[in-house]
Amino acid sequence: MAAKVFIDGQEGTTGLRIHDRLKARDDIELIEIEPALRKSPEERKRLLNEADFAVLCLPDAAAIEAVSFVQNKTTRVIDASTAHRTHPGWAYGLPELSKAHRSKIASGMRVAVPGCYACGFNSIMYPIVQDKLIQPYHPLFCHAVSGYSGGGKGLIGVYEGEDKPAGFFSPMQYSMGRHHKHIKEMTAISELSYPPIFNPAVDDYYSGMVVTIPLHLRTLAKKTSAELICAMYAEHYKNQKVIKVMPFMGEGILENGFLAANTLKDSDSMQIFVFGNNDHALICARFDNLGKGASGSAVQCLNIMMGVEETVGLCLI
Repeated sequence: MAAKVFIDGQEGTTGLRIHDRLKARDDIELIEIEPALRKSPEERKRLLNEADFAVLCLPDAAAIEAVSFVQNKTTRVIDASTAHRTHPGWAYGLPELSKAHRSKIASGMRVAVPGCYACGFNSIMYPIVQDKLIQPYHPLFCHAVSGYSGGGKGLIGVYEGEDKPAGFFSPMQYSMGRHHKHIKEMTAISELSYPPIFNPAVDDYYSGMVVTIPLHLRTLAKKTSAELICAMYAEHYKNQKVIKVMPFMGEGILENGFLAANTLKDSDSMQIFVFGNNDHALICARFDNLGKGASGSAVQCLNIMMGVEETVGLCLI
């Protein structure tokens, strides 16, 4: 029997891509709300309780409200908002981090999809902290660049509008001097004592991102090299189907020596790169902010919760 899935917030960028990944599957019956009733609490409540799986693609407050609408003990919820990513009782939807993370997703009634930047950050930091190369109190810096689709319909409208401001034709740093909403998630999931300094930027292309963490190796808890760190990641992510560790220094992978941020656009894959030498390392996660950074992770978690092959419906490179 096909699983009934309701996407609450299907009209947004994440919801639309999840719908596209699911609509042709014969093991899923999509429950769709009438357009005129999209904002009806009563109709949303009815469909949420009718579904086997509810996928929330909503602002935080609306996601919290949607969870409160679920009154039965059978509807399993996957939330793509920020609201529940560090909430007790919710599984964190990044199964590649550990067997324990994967098990909690598989058995969980409530699963929180990682934020796009946090997905890359935690994919880099969690293994290196667990390997005890870095102490939890180690001072960390993270730089990231994303396509403008990560800002949702409002920012997409500015970038694609006829009167786009001059500054929007170049990379723009933002969240400077304030607390980005993904920092709490980065700190908690990677089990850090202190939050990283996070420097995100948005650029004039639709989707794709690179999250980068630089390390001075002399400051680490154990003597190592960039090449050994690459080998550590290769072992940690061995046999994973969505996250792949690339050859050291990106040998044979880089586009004319450049690490482009939009190479994996429209895919649900992630690539981990390690560059450097015996003195320093530059660790990068490249993926689509709308793929592994949002809808791809949601579909992957849904598959794991359903007990089917985790990559069904995903677009992998």
